[in-house]
Amino acid sequence: QKTGATSPGLLFYIMVDDVVATLESIVENGGKVLQQGGMDAPEITARFSDPAGNVVGLYQQPSPAG
Repeated sequence: QKTGATSPGLLFYIMVDDVVATLESIVENGGKVLQQGGMDAPEITARFSDPAGNVVGLYQQPSPAG
């Protein structure tokens, strides 16, 4: 019997308009937040796992300074 990987392999990021709103939708649909937004300042990023355990990242472009 094969065993699953103990750490994520390839981690890809999806660009979204709003990391916080996207995480809320993910949780409502059975996903789990692994890293809240804002952990990689100045970039706005987050990570979540889907119901099957796949880890995916989210990326939101920061607002221009000014």
